[in-house]
Formats: sequence, structure tokens, C-alpha cells
Amino acid sequence: MEVAAEVMGALPVDDVPAPLRPFARFERRKRAKLAGQHIAAALEKDDAFRRRVAEPLRDGQADLVAAVEGRDVPPAADPVRVAMLAYLLRPEGWTELVESAREELERSASASEEEAAERRVAALKAELAAARAARAAELDRLRAELRESKAEVAELRRKLHEARTRYRAAEERAGAVAAEAERALAAARESTAASEKEMRKLRARAAQAEAAAETARRAAREGRNVEDVRLRMLLDTLVDAAQGVRRELALPSTIERPADVVGALEPDRQPHRALPGRALSDSDPQLLDRLLTLPRVHLVVDGYNVTKTGYGELPLSDQRTRLLSGLGGLAAQTRAEVTCVFDGAELDAPVAISAPRGVRVLFSRPGQTADELIGELVRAEPQGRAVVVVSSDREVADAARRANARPCPSTLLLRRLGRS
Repeated sequence: MEVAAEVMGALPVDDVPAPLRPFARFERRKRAKLAGQHIAAALEKDDAFRRRVAEPLRDGQADLVAAVEGRDVPPAADPVRVAMLAYLLRPEGWTELVESAREELERSASASEEEAAERRVAALKAELAAARAARAAELDRLRAELRESKAEVAELRRKLHEARTRYRAAEERAGAVAAEAERALAAARESTAASEKEMRKLRARAAQAEAAAETARRAAREGRNVEDVRLRMLLDTLVDAAQGVRRELALPSTIERPADVVGALEPDRQPHRALPGRALSDSDPQLLDRLLTLPRVHLVVDGYNVTKTGYGELPLSDQRTRLLSGLGGLAAQTRAEVTCVFDGAELDAPVAISAPRGVRVLFSRPGQTADELIGELVRAEPQGRAVVVVSSDREVADAARRANARPCPSTLLLRRLGRS
């Protein structure tokens, strides 16, 4: 059947029996598996099909085919292959060849079983010898351990006798020390009485010193309050003067932040190449909430890492819209600076994105990954500012940690947005 299944694919459709034609288009292994019964029936009933199946064997195994047709099969021939050729070619007396092949297979199986039994007996004898040797070795080891244990018991008895002798000597010394301690305690009591008398004198002096210090502190607070009022008036004057200079020079009312100057593509202006898509522990549920309470914290979000973790089944545009909507609410609640970075390689055309208030949206430039852009944003921040990088990418988290930023898994941000 395997030979017929292989030959069927190369035969013209007209040469394939009608029941087998639906299977001729299948892959060879699939034909042999699904059409086995049909192939067997066709080989048994259709002599022409059986001869066509045997034709390639005449060319590929000409010597064995000639031996089968001449009923002069070599002793070393494979019985299975001889039976297959006899069935397909069907020379005179082919059933005897098949029966001889079956008997040969049975003899081979019987010989294999006898050899396996002999090998098993030999293995068991070897295991028995090894077990006996191991038992003898174990007995020797136990005898040696017994001798060592006896020697150890004798040594322990000697040490116990010495310890008892030392204990009696120690008891005698302890009695002498106790008597000396009684004498020292009596002397200490006399010294304590004198010390208490001196302590009362010192406490009286300390009370007088504390009263004087409190008077001095009260005077210092009154003087400091006057200085604080003067400093506040000076600060208000400087602020008013600075505002007047800003209006006079027409300076901008806001100061650029470091993340505003990092190079990136505006989402609706530049086309992007179409490339294939690419303290608390990090798992603590309270980590992100704690970080968002830091003053002037900068939250840098690996956009597609978060969206594909939470709702990767949506189209990319819907993923961006859903994430930015949630980040807008988070920025309004926490007053944190929020920057969301997307990989520009995911875009094949310019996009129009309406970023929520308080959320900066950046796309990586051509030839630049979102991970590299996140690294630039972190390095642009001054030392000491709290920067949190949200990404479950191990490389991004490690790079953020090396740049003194705090990485946070995407799952925590998704959980936080879900509560909002």
C-alpha cells in the first residue's frame, strides 16, 4: 500500500482506479493513511493497477524482481520486500513465496526473543554478582564503622571524666567568687548612696540650665519669625519682578522639559517604513501607585508592549486609541508627566493621533526602535528626577535600571488603568 500510495501521485488520472482518484491529489503520507483500505482493495481486484504499481520496482530492484519471478530468492533478501514483490508481480507459486517470507520473519522474531532472554539472564547474573560484591563491601564498611564507634565511645568516656573533674574545680572557684562578689556588692551600695546624693545636685543644676535654654530658644524663635516674614516679602518681590521681565521680553510662559527635545517622528507628519512587527518588587501590585506619588515623576510607556500584553487582538490603531485614552485619565489624576512611545516600524503610512491633554506621543524614527527612543528619553532627564519606564521587555527594563530609572511591568499599568 505504501508503494502504491507513492506511485499514485505520478500516474495519469486515467490510469488511477476511480475509487482512488479523489486521493491522488493528497500528499504521499496522507494518501497512505487515509486511502489504505481503498488501495488494498484496488490492488487485490485490479490487475492492471497492480502491474502499474510494480513497474517502477522492475527498474529500481531489477535483480530482486528477477529472483522472485524465477523463484530463486537469495537467502539474504529482506523477507518483507520479497513478500511485497511476490504479491504485486504474482508469478507462479507466489503464495508460497509469501508464506516462506512469513515463516522467515517468525524465525527471526523467535531468534531475537531467545537472544534477548540470554542477554537478560547474563545481565541478571551480572547484577547478582554486583549485589554480592556490594553486600560484602557494605559489611566491611559497617565493621569498620563499628570499630570507629567503639573507639569514639571510649574517647567520650575519658572526656566525660575530665569534664566532671573540671566541674568540681569550677564549683569551688565559683564559691570563692561569690564571696568576693558579696563584698564588692556591699562596697558598691555605699558608693551608690554617695553617687545618688551627687546626682540630685546635678539634676538641680540641669533643671536650671534647661530653664535658661528654653528662654534662649523662645527668644531665637521670635527673632526667626521676623526673619521669615522678611524673606517671604523678598521672595514675593523677586517673583513679581520675574513675571514683569517675562512679559516685557515676551518670553514663553512654560519651560521646555528634557523629553521635549529628544529627536523622534511626529505621528501625523512623517511616513514610516513597513517592517515586520517586532523598597517594592516588580510584581508588587502597589508599585506603580507608589511611584506615581513621587513629585514631578516622568512616566515613559512602551506603547505596543503594553497594548499587546493587554489587548493585542485589536488593530494597532484601536490599541493606540485605547491606551492613550487611559493615559490621559491617569495624567489628569496624578499630574505626572506622561510620554507614550510607539515603534515607528509598525506604521506603513502617516497617522493622525489626537494626544490627550498631558500625554506626549512619540514614534521612533526610521532605523530606530522604540526601545532606543525610550533609552534616549531616560538619559535626557537630569540626575535625581524620578523616571518610571513601563515595559515587560527584559532588555528595556535592564537598560532603564542601568540609567537610574525605575522599571515597571506592563501588567501593573493595565491594572491601574482598569481601576480608573
